[in-house]
Amino acid sequence: MFNYREAELYCEGVRLADVAAQVGTPVYVYSKARIEENYKAVAQAFAQINPLICYAVKANSNLAVLTLLRDLDSGFDVVSGGELHRVMSIAADPQRVAFAGAGKTEREMVYALECQVGEINIESAQELEALERLAAGNGHPARVALRVNPGIDPHTHHHISTGHAGSKFGIDVEQIPAVLQQAAQYTHTRVEGLHIHIGSQIPTPQPFVEALHKLLDLVQQARGLGVTINALDIGGGFPMAYREGETAAPLDHFARAIVPLLQGTGLQVRVEPGRRIVADAGVLLAQVQFVKHSAGRRIAVTDAGMNTLIRPALYEAYHTIIPITDQQQTSDQQPATSNELTDIAGPICESSDYLGRERILPSVQRGDILAVLNAGAYGATMASNYNSQPRPPEVLVEGNTFRVVRRRETWNDLTQFELT
Repeated sequence: MFNYREAELYCEGVRLADVAAQVGTPVYVYSKARIEENYKAVAQAFAQINPLICYAVKANSNLAVLTLLRDLDSGFDVVSGGELHRVMSIAADPQRVAFAGAGKTEREMVYALECQVGEINIESAQELEALERLAAGNGHPARVALRVNPGIDPHTHHHISTGHAGSKFGIDVEQIPAVLQQAAQYTHTRVEGLHIHIGSQIPTPQPFVEALHKLLDLVQQARGLGVTINALDIGGGFPMAYREGETAAPLDHFARAIVPLLQGTGLQVRVEPGRRIVADAGVLLAQVQFVKHSAGRRIAVTDAGMNTLIRPALYEAYHTIIPITDQQQTSDQQPATSNELTDIAGPICESSDYLGRERILPSVQRGDILAVLNAGAYGATMASNYNSQPRPPEVLVEGNTFRVVRRRETWNDLTQFELT
């Protein structure tokens, strides 16, 4: 949905230069059509097992995005009371909400009970004990899935790997039978499912297959203990390609490996994609403030940095960066510019504040606007006010029109909750 037309970068039918001119930079821009397309692709890939798709709210929690997905019949995967509040505020069906997270507070658990969410994913024996006590006092029974740590290396970046031994996430697979026995003594919590989420950007289906074999073995063990498991939450983690020219394994590749394991089991399946739905549906626009040279390459300092997209600094993640005007498409009036090795730096007082290093770009100048691609996931949701920088606005493009779905913060916003 992002492409050049006559040397100008568009999102659907909207010229991104017009967004920058009217809204300013930095700014996140999302494509409604791409979000819809990506959601439907997940549903189609796994259609044979008719899963409940619970969009992972942490990827992009803007209310307009959540409303769009609700209208596509999506459920939601939330990992905090705040995310649960967001989906409840758009009148999402709480029965289609899974509440996960390794460190839920008692306040958050009570809120989930009051909302009567469809599934609370339990990550420790102590959490299960606390939930039983809270449910007894609250009067709302809890439907529970145990998050299993299968002890599997998903072969992804260590910061987004969650299913390996020693991870803070989930209950070690060997401990699950004991926790099931514990749950059998409770009267206000009912274990109905098992849950895994082994990481993000998982390159091949094999880690899923290994984890699912362990889950299916646990289903049989649970029956032997008198516990009926009727649902499996297989998490998310399907990869997206971030580098230009790079390809990621398609959804069908994962579905062909996963679906046969679950067909005919009678189990309700939940799947929790986040990045796969919104990553390539968004860009971050940044304006070049100053240009200088050092150590043989150009440094373009922009008004967006690790405060608006922390992934490059946190994960050493790569995002393709392109100008919103393609200077290689020349006219008689404007000759082509040569490419240069360029570092794209941000305004933050940290040495790690780069959006990209050693990129081959046209000779960018002060005032030029760059588009950081695949910024629809973990851009706005991980943004911060570090260095007292106001967070950027978010814009949703719908065909030939766009609207601001979160306004730009102001300097006054930064201090409104503080006391002298």
